[in-house]
Amino acid sequence: MNITEITSLYQTNKESQLSGRYITNLHIKPLLECLDSDSNFDVSEIGRSVLGKPISAIKVGTGKKRLLLWSQMHGNESTTTKALFDFINTLRHPHQSLKDLKETCTFYIIPILNPDGAEAYTRLNAIDVDLNRDAQSLSQPESKVLREVYNAFKPHYCFNLHGQRTIFSAGTTNKVATVSFLSPSQDEERTITDSRKVGMDIIAEMNSTLQQLIPGQVGRYDDSFNINCIGDSFQSLNVPTILFEAGHYKNDYEREHTRFYIYSSYLSAFDYISKHDVSGDNFEDYFKIPENDKCFYDIIIRDANVGTDEKPEILDVAVLFVEKLINNKIAFSSKIEALGLGANYYGHKEINANNMRVLGEDGQVLKVGVENDFVTIGADKFLLKL
Repeated sequence: MNITEITSLYQTNKESQLSGRYITNLHIKPLLECLDSDSNFDVSEIGRSVLGKPISAIKVGTGKKRLLLWSQMHGNESTTTKALFDFINTLRHPHQSLKDLKETCTFYIIPILNPDGAEAYTRLNAIDVDLNRDAQSLSQPESKVLREVYNAFKPHYCFNLHGQRTIFSAGTTNKVATVSFLSPSQDEERTITDSRKVGMDIIAEMNSTLQQLIPGQVGRYDDSFNINCIGDSFQSLNVPTILFEAGHYKNDYEREHTRFYIYSSYLSAFDYISKHDVSGDNFEDYFKIPENDKCFYDIIIRDANVGTDEKPEILDVAVLFVEKLINNKIAFSSKIEALGLGANYYGHKEINANNMRVLGEDGQVLKVGVENDFVTIGADKFLLKL
């Protein structure tokens, strides 16, 4: 698919009822009810969370190629969920270029696997278990639900949909990793197996699309093996599994721009799978994607005097935003993350203090780990906000 088609489809099918970073069962309930009234979609409750919240699934398509997708395994990673409903809307009103998608593929979509974590806006579930480390123990009801779906549906492809922090760069560069991918390992040796090659082939196709939209801003995750992670676990069963990580883009802290890039990746991957018997022959292009590094902070105050006027200490001050759920909305506060940086670190926003003294609230000396809504630079006050 070309970029013009993808952009047009997104603009037409973007789900207007979902926006921002806080997405819960309450937000998707009316969308599921609408889909349930459409005979082309099979909406069902497939289980319950620790706190008894429903875990829902959407099945659509009649094709032989079976694709399993799940999002918000980590409750506070919602960008891929928004893009899933944009894609579902696209299936409801198929464009000529996607007319065969539902006939060649069957999609099984779990939009929110961890509804307790989504409501609390946390990575973990209600009893502080990381579901992405529970693939073997299956100690949690949410983990059991996913494994039961996997066993019953028998997917040919798995899509493990996540979100990543603002710190990640595409390589050791000043390019933020707006989208990252991984074809997980399936053994300690990180063997390039046939199933991994298929995943790498699909990722290379998505990267080709994204490079036209966000050149240089696609990253590749480290492929260290951990059988307790769901992607590694499913990959070890010889089912190509692709990890998505929705990251940052410029000042897009609500992840609405990134949402479009995730949607574009979905369409690119699904169209490719629909029209090809993916062999893995193009897997080597996967390794052209730079491996993620951690080169970014939300704000860097350059050349700050964090000492005194008599004994100046000139350092760069690194600030990260802390997300907090307040009255069902996500608020951001600012925390001093580091005083003094090496080379190759960048801020999404940068302030030059020009060797002037920088102090925190109430004239306090800056300290790592302390939250500051503003700093003073010389005689001026600077809000550390979005």
